[in-house]
Amino acid sequence: MNNSGKHSHQPIPQKTELIGKQTLDAAFKVHSALGPGLLESVYEKALAYELNKQRIMVERQKRIPIKYDDQILESGFFCDLLIDNRVIVELKAFETVAPIFHAQLLTNLHLTGIRLGYLINFNTVHLKDGIKRFVN
Repeated sequence: MNNSGKHSHQPIPQKTELIGKQTLDAAFKVHSALGPGLLESVYEKALAYELNKQRIMVERQKRIPIKYDDQILESGFFCDLLIDNRVIVELKAFETVAPIFHAQLLTNLHLTGIRLGYLINFNTVHLKDGIKRFVN
C-alpha cells in the first residue's frame, strides 16, 4: 500500500482489473451458493476462501494506518478484504447501504493509495444490484 494519490487520471493497471474481475466472479459464486440473509462475516470468510482457492492473496480485516504530520497513527480503520495488495473490498449484509459506507471505502482507497475498490452488499436477491465499484 502506498500513499502517492497521483493516480486519478491514469488507467487502472490490467493486473488490478483482472483481480477485480476474479473477486466479483468469486462473490457471485458465494452469493449463488449461500444466498442473502447471512452475517457479513460469513460472506467475508467464504469470499476469502474462494479467492484463496485460486491462489490469490487475501488479507482479512486489514488494519489501515493513517499518516498525519509525518507520524503513523495506529487507528481503528480496517478494510474487510485486501486482495493481492491491489483491491479493497468492503462487504455488507444490509437491506440498504448507507452513504457513509461509500465514504468509508473512498477514504480507505485514499489512505492506502490503492486504485480499485468494491462495496458488495450480499443482502440482495440479485448480487449485481448490490455491487458498487470505486476508483481512486
